[in-house]
Amino acid sequence: MSLNVAPELLAQAEQGEIQEQDFVATVRASLPYAYDLIAGLADKLREGDSDFTDNQTPPPSEAERGQLLRALASDAIRGSLERHFGITLAFMNCHRVAAFRPGTEEGRSYAKFVSTRSQILNQSPEFRDC
Repeated sequence: MSLNVAPELLAQAEQGEIQEQDFVATVRASLPYAYDLIAGLADKLREGDSDFTDNQTPPPSEAERGQLLRALASDAIRGSLERHFGITLAFMNCHRVAAFRPGTEEGRSYAKFVSTRSQILNQSPEFRDC
């Protein structure tokens, strides 16, 4: 299970739509490593002037790696985090998360990051940790 959903939020969802802020709060409580990593990338991106910033440090344990996988493999979670932080996320190799400025998805940096070439180049033994 990806998220620990409060009974009240589940009841709201059963009745209709929920507030995205409530969903993001659930993500933050359920996947704290993933949430904090993405929040840190968003902060770093806002502080600089580059198109993107990324994390290349593997998570400290498989539990944290699992949080990243659950957060980024779910369209609902990933989309909510992107909207919440005002970023576009990209992901590679079980732990390399990148935060891009919205609107740069058509640019060179994004295309390079998500390319099949980059995926292959990141398969060398020194980058592999999954």
